[in-house]
Amino acid sequence: MNWFSPSIPFLSWLPFAALLGPVPIASAEEGAAEVVPRPRAHAHNDYYHKRPLKDALSHGFCSVEADVYFIGGRLLVAHSILELQPDKTLERLYLDPLLKRVRQNARDTNLPGRVFADGPSFTLMIDIKQNGPKVYARLQKVLPHYREMLTRVENGQRIEGAVQIIISGDRPQKQIRESQIRHVGIDGRLSDLDSKQPAHLLPLISDRWTSHFKWRGTGPIPSDEKLKLKKIVQQAHDKGRRVRFWATPENKAIWQELYDADVDLINTDRLAELQKFLTLQKK
Repeated sequence: MNWFSPSIPFLSWLPFAALLGPVPIASAEEGAAEVVPRPRAHAHNDYYHKRPLKDALSHGFCSVEADVYFIGGRLLVAHSILELQPDKTLERLYLDPLLKRVRQNARDTNLPGRVFADGPSFTLMIDIKQNGPKVYARLQKVLPHYREMLTRVENGQRIEGAVQIIISGDRPQKQIRESQIRHVGIDGRLSDLDSKQPAHLLPLISDRWTSHFKWRGTGPIPSDEKLKLKKIVQQAHDKGRRVRFWATPENKAIWQELYDADVDLINTDRLAELQKFLTLQKK
């Protein structure tokens, strides 16, 4: 089915999209003081914010997540098919502004460009909603145009870039593994903790919090769950992988346990609240 067919006017979807999507979260003020990069802050469903990517950057986030569909030959960013809009492409919302920022920082500092001038590598998570092989085939054509900023693997060797792309969701793992030049890594699951795949192929372990933990942030975390969390993080770190949980309750008690356990990416839709929380941490 052609979702951009004249028989299905694209704008007619907008009332449905408005009902399905959450209320956009207010952005930080323009011209605010220089932002401190927060390597452990991950913007879940980043495209729902008033200014996709820009709001996350203005709060110092060093990781963002974009859900992607391949429709009409384009990589479109949306949570569901009913929310798709033809101008909201992965390139326009994320890849182009990231490249522009990396180039600008390189000119300003006379150093290799970064997303934050003096900051760490930036993570762009692409959550493929369907048709993983087709999306990845398109990415293989698109991403070489952004090669100068991307972490990539050539002949088994990892070449560090300003931006690391990680594929989640409908992951075409065989295609990714077999790519001769690879501009992406794979988002693993807790079942991959014992994987022998190299960290440059499987750089991240993500999973649903509520599938593995009963604690929701009320009262102290049970001792067995605290130990379980610590072991998961240690096991991943021993193999050079980072850790993230999604569907975590949005409260400071949860964030504190994740932070104290050295979980690498703390997942949130509440940019300003997590930024403030991380600013108050002492280590």
